[in-house]
Amino acid sequence: MKIEDRNAGRIRRAPEGFLSSDGIRTVVEEAKRDRRDFIRSAFATAVAGAAGGAALAQGKPVPTADGDPNILQLPAHSKGLGKSVVTDGYGKPSEFEGNVQRRQSPGLTPTNQASVSFAPLQSLFGVVTPSGLHFERHHQGWWDIDPSKHRFMINGMVKKPMVFTLEDLMRLPSVSRFHFIECGANTAVEWGNVAVPTAQYTHGMLSCSEFTGVPLVTLLEMAGANLKDGNFVLAEGADGSSMTRTIPMSVIKSGEVFVAYGQNGEMLRPENGYPLRLIVPGIQGVSWVKYLRRIEVGDQPYATKDEAIHYIDLMPGGQHRQYASLQECKSVVTTPSGGQVLLDKGFYNITGLAWSGRGKVKKVDVSVDGGRNWRTARLESPVMSKCLTRFNMNWIWDGKPTIIQSRATDETGYVQPNYRQLRAVRGTRSIYHNNAIQSWLVQENGEVKNVQVS
Repeated sequence: MKIEDRNAGRIRRAPEGFLSSDGIRTVVEEAKRDRRDFIRSAFATAVAGAAGGAALAQGKPVPTADGDPNILQLPAHSKGLGKSVVTDGYGKPSEFEGNVQRRQSPGLTPTNQASVSFAPLQSLFGVVTPSGLHFERHHQGWWDIDPSKHRFMINGMVKKPMVFTLEDLMRLPSVSRFHFIECGANTAVEWGNVAVPTAQYTHGMLSCSEFTGVPLVTLLEMAGANLKDGNFVLAEGADGSSMTRTIPMSVIKSGEVFVAYGQNGEMLRPENGYPLRLIVPGIQGVSWVKYLRRIEVGDQPYATKDEAIHYIDLMPGGQHRQYASLQECKSVVTTPSGGQVLLDKGFYNITGLAWSGRGKVKKVDVSVDGGRNWRTARLESPVMSKCLTRFNMNWIWDGKPTIIQSRATDETGYVQPNYRQLRAVRGTRSIYHNNAIQSWLVQENGEVKNVQVS
């Protein structure tokens, strides 16, 4: 298909920041009584209110009767001097992109310190998440820690317990790798039914960065760790929640796990664990312990509060599944996606993200008829292990209602399930590890809404 021979479709962006601070406070209070239903209704009302005015202005075509004034009349920036070099010592996004921000979901947690901010996936390109838009999950708020006073300890089943400063670690041979990080509770509110409108809120506890640091196995070897009988390590953070997680020694000995101080070519941001965090590729984000201060080597799982009480899967029949940390193969279409509006019939580029905690994404299939038929999408290179992969597919919209879905397959042969398949195994009362196929309904008027197809 030659794109130049087709009418190119236009998309109005999804509304962002459509809940005021007062509205969020109201949702928080009301959600204590009926959380999911109230969140759903609050979002629906806010989206409806954002559909007019400035939001509609995004889609207005440029007048063409007497020619495009944006071409015929030279703008100020083509006739004068611009701002001085290094006006800002640290660069900032354009003021016209100021609405692309992380957003907090109303009613998700009782306090702002123990809460989440969601990355605006529908507004991003490629696979790397800008550090300033990286999603956050905190259990006791974030800190900007003085790196000169931070210490990192290794103890337990080691011959020589060691303490490292940040400078000690940065002098050692380093690695830089691209990896996704996904909260185990990403897409959690969708387990029972549709609850939120946009890709930012359905899948936004997901980001991808180039991280730089020192392989943990190198540090353990320096301390003389017992890598034969020490089957697990305990990772401990320095924040007030005392975040602690058990990590199997098998993944550490592979060399994949490392202690990071760098992110996207600079030091970690404070919200992302500055000055040190653990990188555990393919494993849910809670194990990527921020403000890392200690690794203890042991011979059995530690069953800490954040793995014996929290971050467990409630299975059908009431059984609890612990230590299920792997992030299974998953994908989401980010354009067209919820909250966006297709303004024309014609050509569109369907695009989205796919990832797998098992390794590389092998292929992504896209359906534009609710899963009855599938076409294989194009994967943008490079396709890296345990990293986000961008996919694209050409599509001609005929103006009729349709449902768009994506289905990822990883290099192990694992295929992303639909909701019927997932609920047959996991039920509907779970919170974590929802990797079901996401469905977006394109209505006849072009509005895109979150729906579920079983």
